[in-house]
Parts: sequence; C-alpha cells; structure tokens
Amino acid sequence: MRPAKLEDVAGQDHLLGPDGALTRLLRSGSLGSLIFWGPPGTGKTTVARLLAAQTNFSFVQISAIFSGVSELKKVFEEAKKRRSVGQGTLLFVDEIHRFNRAQQDSFLPVMEDGTIILVGATTENPSFELNAALLSRARVMTFRALDETAIEKLLERAEKIEGKYLPLDGDARSALIRMADGDGRAALTLAEEIWRAAGPDETFNTSQLTEIVQRRAPIYDKGQEGHYNLISALHKAVRGSDPDASLYYLARMFDAGEDRLFIARRVVRMAVEDIGLADPQALVIANAAKEAYDFLGSPEGELAIANAVIYVATAPKSNAAYVAFKAATRLAKEHGSLMPPKIILNAPTKLMKNEGYGSGYAYDHDTPEGFSGQNYWPDALGRQKLYEPVDRGFEREIGKRLAYWLKLRKEKSGE
Repeated sequence: MRPAKLEDVAGQDHLLGPDGALTRLLRSGSLGSLIFWGPPGTGKTTVARLLAAQTNFSFVQISAIFSGVSELKKVFEEAKKRRSVGQGTLLFVDEIHRFNRAQQDSFLPVMEDGTIILVGATTENPSFELNAALLSRARVMTFRALDETAIEKLLERAEKIEGKYLPLDGDARSALIRMADGDGRAALTLAEEIWRAAGPDETFNTSQLTEIVQRRAPIYDKGQEGHYNLISALHKAVRGSDPDASLYYLARMFDAGEDRLFIARRVVRMAVEDIGLADPQALVIANAAKEAYDFLGSPEGELAIANAVIYVATAPKSNAAYVAFKAATRLAKEHGSLMPPKIILNAPTKLMKNEGYGSGYAYDHDTPEGFSGQNYWPDALGRQKLYEPVDRGFEREIGKRLAYWLKLRKEKSGE
C-alpha cells in the first residue's frame, strides 16, 4: 500500500506540496544528502524510495541496527562501482542515530566525493544523536505525525485497494484514527485487524473496536525524546496556568508508564521555579504529593500527583526567586573573593577584635522596628538589587515589606 508517486504521500505537504522543501530540491535538480526526522509511520522510508526512483538513483537500504563497519564498506565499494559507470546511489539508512560516532564519520568521505547521496531516517532529535560533521553535510527534513485528514486518506486508499469498506460506524472510524496516534503504519495495521475480525455484514461500534484491538500502546521512549517532550509540555502548561492541559500531559505520561516519582520531582521543581514565593504553599503540596505517592504507590498515589499538578497550575506565578538566585550565582562567581564588611563579622580572637571585626554591629532585634538598616554587602561591591517580587499572590506582601524596609533604611542613613 505504499504510494507509487511522491504526490500520493499523505500528511507531508510542507515537504512534498507544490512549494514543499523536497519539491523545491527536486525542481532545482540538486538533491544532496538528507536527514529525515520524524515519528514512526510518517513516510520516511517511502519518500526515500520515491526520491531514488524519481532521480534515477539506485536505491540501497540498510538499518543501523543490523549493520556494522564491514557492511558499510561493502555498500560504499558497490556504490563506487556504480558511480564509475555513471549510476548514482541513494543510500537509505534507517535508524541512523544508532550508529556510533566512528560509524557516522565513515559516511563523510563518500558523501563529499559524491559516491552516495545519504538519506538517513531517525525518530530522535538529530541535534542530540548525530555528529556535527554529518549534520553539516546534510539537510534535515522534519516529518510530521499524520493528522486525522492524512490518516483518513490512508484508510480510503486501503479500502480502494482491498475493494471493501472498513466495517466500522462513524464514531468507531474516528476512534480508530485517533488510536493510530499520527502513525500511518499503525493505522493500516489496525485496519487489517478489523477486517480480520469482522464477520459477514458485521459493523463494529466504538466499544467493539476497543475490545477487538485492545489498545495501542503509546509511542513513548522513556529514555529518549518522547520523555523530554511530554515533561516539557507539562511544565509549560503549568507555567501557563492551564490545569486542563497539564492534566492531559500528566495522564499521557502515566499512560505510557513514566516513572511516577520522576514526574513528582518535576512538579516540585515547578513549584520552586515558576511559583516560588508567590504561593509558598505550592512547594509544601508538591513535596507532600511526592511523599504520598511514595507511600501509596500506583494507582492510588497517582491522584496525589494530579492534585499537586492542579494546585501548581492554578497557583499565582512568579520566577522572581529563580531570577534572583541566578543573578546571585553570577555575582558570586564574578566577585567571590570580596570580603564581607567587618561590621557583620564575628571576632573570636583578640587580634580580630583589634582589627575591628564586629565593631559597630547593630543587633536588629534591639531596634524598635526589628530592623537596623545596616549594610551587609562587601564595601567594594556596594548594595545590589537582585530580588524583585511580583505583584501577585504572597509576593505582593513581600513587596510591601521590602518597600517598608527601604523606607526605614533611607531614614536611618539620612538619605
């Protein structure tokens, strides 16, 4: 059921439409090496095959999972022989990110001298998984997960080829498209299961469909990009005060089997980074959720994490403490050798007392306001302003205190 022409490929119009990136390359007559990056089942292998056919290159396919240096040398030698008689080679390498650094480097000479046009396919972010030298010689083409329209197009083509309709009612057909999760190959596999299960004149509804196919496991690699994408999406949704989206991404990670304590730790981080002192209770609740899950386990403890996610998503937001701490860290690195003013240093020895350590120190609790207003910064650096509370949540109250202390400090210093 692979498309026979590039224009028949579904869901990648940004690459293969009239003004698509690949269309423009083909039109220019200069293809060059490419990296196809995208989720499974989005047409990477199919497009590589069709590119070879359209450009009259010999198509050679290998998988990085099963190939080593000896296999690569053999492929390169055969490509050189073809080139000597005027025949180009398009080498398609599936899972190219599986090759180690030395194996990736072995492509460089044959890419540069034109022995091969490399088309590498990867589901992982090339920026993290491929050598800079390889990336500099290839153009990255991003394949997108298929939307519902593209999946529907695939199903209609399958029905035409099979000469029969899928035995699903309208709602069940929509459910099957959603189950495919943007993966065209998965959609066709699900369709095959339905045809295999259906009896004569039988039509399935959504509940029957779910029972037949059971449930397709989410595409999610806890050690790779899916892991980072979803935790990033959860963090951004919390920061954006959207509890519904936050719960959606949380549920997706639960559904995919993500480590619950990893999620709980990240929620604690959200509480200190994006809420901070605008709601000090957020950290308490996030940490309590982590402890509750650790005590209850799954599935009972998952609700505690969900409660914490809702709380941090709906809490007032402030990164003032986060920004202030980063600024303080930078100052500490730049001025880490400066001595604090002697007035605030203890004098445990007679010599230090004679040197003026602690001389003139004002004990704040002895003042009427509980505030002395003295300087605590190194004399060579002077007073700095790092923490700027926002006018939201509890930080509004902190801002009032700081303004009051600033007023007192000016009064006491005679400014």
